[in-house]
Amino acid sequence: MPPKVKFQKEEIVIAAVDTVRQKGIEALTARELASRLGVSTRPIFTYFDTMDQLRSEVYAFAKKLYSEYIAEGLRAPIPNLGVGQRYIQFAKDEPALFRLIFLSKPDCASGGAIDALRLTQDLVRESIMRIYNMDASTADRYFRDLWLLAFSFATLIVTDDCPYSNDEISAILTEVSLSLCKAFKEVPGLTTGDIDKDAIFRELVKK
Repeated sequence: MPPKVKFQKEEIVIAAVDTVRQKGIEALTARELASRLGVSTRPIFTYFDTMDQLRSEVYAFAKKLYSEYIAEGLRAPIPNLGVGQRYIQFAKDEPALFRLIFLSKPDCASGGAIDALRLTQDLVRESIMRIYNMDASTADRYFRDLWLLAFSFATLIVTDDCPYSNDEISAILTEVSLSLCKAFKEVPGLTTGDIDKDAIFRELVKK
């Protein structure tokens, strides 16, 4: 009679997630995981044919956790701001999982940083249109530009190279948010690219 499997699939996935949290996706090998669980590699391959399958499960876990952070941001009084704050908080709380989703996606996984941008954009579009009185195209561009800024902050955080405090980050996000909102509303053709940017800059620098 074969030995009884000691661990359930979910327990193996959680152990794999913890390994990634501590050592990164590169350290997730059958031997490393078996050592963490205190067993041979047999229980792992009872549930997974390959380690790539397990890495895909870890990636899915990370994306689900990220989505929970974004959902909480959407419940904020100003959803767009809440999403930005929770996005950066995810980078602070889960730097290894942030790296996995946005900076070092395994080859076996689908999606990536731009897919995450589009997913989040779909979630916040209606609230931006309503709160800032924008059409869908303008709302998407407004969020895209702010998300790229938030991505920069989050990347600085997970690489331990962010010199800004939470208050400073919020202030910078506010400055850029106000600038974008004003520009999109007051510069005709900005969202379509149908503008004479040189003429506009000449007028601005005179002020």
